[in-house]
Amino acid sequence: MAASKPTLSTGGVPSWRHQDNGRCRRRVTSGCGRAGGSSAMVFSNNDEGLINKKLPKELLLRIFSFLDIVTLCRCAQISKAWNILALDGSNWQRIDLFNFQTDVEGRVVENISKRCGGFLRKLSLRGCIGVGDSSLKTFAQNCRNIEHLNLNGCTKITDSEGCRNLEYLNLSWCDQVTKDGIEALVRGCRSLRALLLRGCTQLEDEALRHIQNYCHELVSLNLQSCSRITDEGVVQICRGCPRLQALCLSGCSNLTDASLTALALNCPRLQILEAARCSHLTDAGFTLLARNCHDLEKMDLEECILITDSTLIQLSIHCPKLQALSLSHCELITDDGILHLSNSSCGHERLRVLELDNCLLVTDVALEHLEHCRGLERLELYDCQQVTRAGIKRMRAQLPNVKVHAYFAPVTPPTAVGGNGPRLCRCCVIL
Repeated sequence: MAASKPTLSTGGVPSWRHQDNGRCRRRVTSGCGRAGGSSAMVFSNNDEGLINKKLPKELLLRIFSFLDIVTLCRCAQISKAWNILALDGSNWQRIDLFNFQTDVEGRVVENISKRCGGFLRKLSLRGCIGVGDSSLKTFAQNCRNIEHLNLNGCTKITDSEGCRNLEYLNLSWCDQVTKDGIEALVRGCRSLRALLLRGCTQLEDEALRHIQNYCHELVSLNLQSCSRITDEGVVQICRGCPRLQALCLSGCSNLTDASLTALALNCPRLQILEAARCSHLTDAGFTLLARNCHDLEKMDLEECILITDSTLIQLSIHCPKLQALSLSHCELITDDGILHLSNSSCGHERLRVLELDNCLLVTDVALEHLEHCRGLERLELYDCQQVTRAGIKRMRAQLPNVKVHAYFAPVTPPTAVGGNGPRLCRCCVIL
């Protein structure tokens, strides 16, 4: 028999097509599987499966709860008894439809919500571009206990309905979502703890004001590439969400030190800050942040082109838990800043990842300082033109487990004897 291929039935769960002697036979899962459905009536004396006779139905259901979505759908085709067990709502608490994204339409989501009802806790519709507002409305009405919902890449979605227990929501790259949709969302989902809004390019400060008003339990917020956001919106979030632990502002190019000041004064529990390409941030803002947010563990400051060694000195003094730091394209960073970082308690004990791509003032001396960072696992040195192979070799002799990523431009070849043409580096020769 040829290999089986998974498809998605309109009933909301995958079915399987089997090819036999050139003929295609499709079996579509049917059945109950609704919340509260009973399996006892299905098992009768006519069911000759030994496992059905020997094991209690409760134990069989428990076994089925460990199966993945595809295996459950295969089991649903074995017999009527197994169909009921496999499609029981308790087995469908966590569903990831990414592998079926091209097949998933709105009615599939609606049928899943009707089957699973209150059982469903986690649903990923990542990449399911066929899902729109109407199906999400039906979903929200049926699955009130949903806690984790991933709608990354669902570009037809413009709004959401309330699910009072929802704690995690990923709306990344849903670029049709506006402030009105965010307002409707947060009014009905006041238990949100993590909200991912990457690439929601229509969002402005007013959307953040709605989040401030209703999501006081929020601990993680991702606003990457929400380029219309300004300091005003970030200040509102910081004041309304004092428990914030992770904030991504990368690509929000309008922000200034006012945003860092708001974080410093309102969010002392902050652990992760991603501010790549926020080119207006300066040492003054990061100094205040470091002095107030001592739990910082990860910082992405790539292309924060105004910061200097002063920022590293403050982080070294006040942030002993720092584990990962990106300073790529921060061209004012020097060996002296790396010295302070390496000699700090976080450098000695915690630092695992350091990215220094395109830090043109960093030399082999910085690598000597980094030898004190005994826990360092990864070091990025692309286009650090004053770092040499010899310097890396000396450092790795002291830190044999560190992974160093670097690039060295090919040496310019000598002019050919008797040649009068221009000298070209090896890259140019290849091109």
